[in-house]
Order: sequence, then structure tokens, then C-alpha cells
Amino acid sequence: MIDPNLCLDVPEGFDDSEAETTVHPMARKLFPATTAAEAFRKAYEWVGEQKVFLVDVSWDFAHDEPEPYTLSIYFTFEPDPEDA
Repeated sequence: MIDPNLCLDVPEGFDDSEAETTVHPMARKLFPATTAAEAFRKAYEWVGEQKVFLVDVSWDFAHDEPEPYTLSIYFTFEPDPEDA
């Protein structure tokens, strides 16, 4: 059974079959931290507990914030082998 909190809502009748406009659902999760190392640790632990495929990462630094380092990870959900 799929967790409804991990699903994308797609409007009825949505069609992404055209080669030039195919949609590739992707998610993003933020890991704010006080140090860069802490952000990586948080992301490492979270990814290790999930069935996701890491696609990309990005950094941000917010001056004057309690947790100024933010590591963003972009991922897709790995399909369940039983569904293949």
C-alpha cells in the first residue's frame, strides 16, 4: 500500500505522454543546520531510512538565521520491486 503522504495529486484526465512535455515527478527536502557538516549528517541519515533515488542537491546560506546552512536534496521515489 502506498503512503498517501508520499503521493502526488494529479488532476483527472492529466496526460503527459507527449515526448517534449513529459512530466517527471520529483520531490525536495530541506535540511537546515548550524554547520555544513550537520546538514550533511541530517541528509545522510534521512536518505538512509527512505526508499528514494537522489537526483540533485543544492546549498543555501541564510545570514542571521539560527540554522543558516540549508542543504536541499531533490529525489524521486524508488519503485517497489514487487510492482515491476
